[in-house]
Amino acid sequence: MISNNNITPLAIEALNDLIQHGLVDMRTTMEKLFNALMIIERECVLQAKPYERSEFRQGHANGFKDKSLQTRCGELHLKIPQTRDIAFYPNCLEKGERTERALKITLAEMYVQGVSTRRVEKITKELCGTEFSSAQVSRITAVLDQDVQQFKRRPLSEMPYLYLDAHYEKVRHGGHVVNAAVLKAIGVTRDGYKQIVDISISLSEAEIHWRQFLEGLQCRGLSGLKLIISDDHPGLKAALRSILPSVPQQRCLFHLAQNAQHYSPNQVMRKEIAQAVRDIHTTSSLSEAGAKLQRTVDQYKERAPRFSRWLEDNMTEGLVFYSFPRSHWKMIRTVNVVERLNQEIRRRTKVARLFPNEASCERLVAAIAMELNEEWATERKRFIIFC
Repeated sequence: MISNNNITPLAIEALNDLIQHGLVDMRTTMEKLFNALMIIERECVLQAKPYERSEFRQGHANGFKDKSLQTRCGELHLKIPQTRDIAFYPNCLEKGERTERALKITLAEMYVQGVSTRRVEKITKELCGTEFSSAQVSRITAVLDQDVQQFKRRPLSEMPYLYLDAHYEKVRHGGHVVNAAVLKAIGVTRDGYKQIVDISISLSEAEIHWRQFLEGLQCRGLSGLKLIISDDHPGLKAALRSILPSVPQQRCLFHLAQNAQHYSPNQVMRKEIAQAVRDIHTTSSLSEAGAKLQRTVDQYKERAPRFSRWLEDNMTEGLVFYSFPRSHWKMIRTVNVVERLNQEIRRRTKVARLFPNEASCERLVAAIAMELNEEWATERKRFIIFC
């Protein structure tokens, strides 16, 4: 944690530059701020200042390493603090770097491959600060692809809960624009921490693609599954029956309430029907939920017969969470944990709009997933407490 006591003379000098020169020489100011902030970060990690004797010291400073970084302010010449006896890399430098690199590559690929418009060219210059040659794109892509593959191939372990979800992005394929499915998996480890397990691009949510996705997780060591939480994806359900037939599936209750509204006989009853669904799963036990379900089915047989039949056929898939510890119910009855990842992806992909190929799309969404996963690992906040 940074406090007033951490402010270095270099940081004060950078702030004074900003006061005196404003935006005229932002590059120099940013260099000084980054260098000062990295020194502060190193002191926080080491729990000691240079040459300070402390019983809490975790390691030792070990000089600096030069690094050039392309930014929208121009090229920054930075000095990265080094350490001995403890791993360290500045969060202030790493955060956002990988995703921005992926976004730049995505836009640059559009430009180089001839699929861009004036609008995309303008965005490329605004976001990247420069135009890209095909050789530059190839070099940067190779580095990022290596990071993505390391992330996607890392070993997995026991995860009692697994959240599965998908959304679509527009991708060029075979001379046509198609909606490619972005398959996502977030797991909860045995010690209660959440992590993004995998993210992959497929041409659809067909069973074969979900099956390959799940088989990949198993090959990486995923085990100990007690519950899978997902929405109603037919291809996913078929793949689960084939790959993980003994693992129960909890259908997302948020989406279940949304889907229920499609069976309303009129616009006026939509909110009433959604609330009726929510009232069923907010009861205190499975027996009470079952009784409430039956009463609701009977209640709407005359007023909304299509909804009544749908509810009877589908609602039990949303009541599986009652078989698990009560303290976990709120966390395992929806796929809301995936929503943060979805928000981050949408924030970036709405700029690109159309990806030139599947690899470009996967590169960007995987970079976003890696950053969010690192953020969760740094926070070390328990998502679920296991007894």
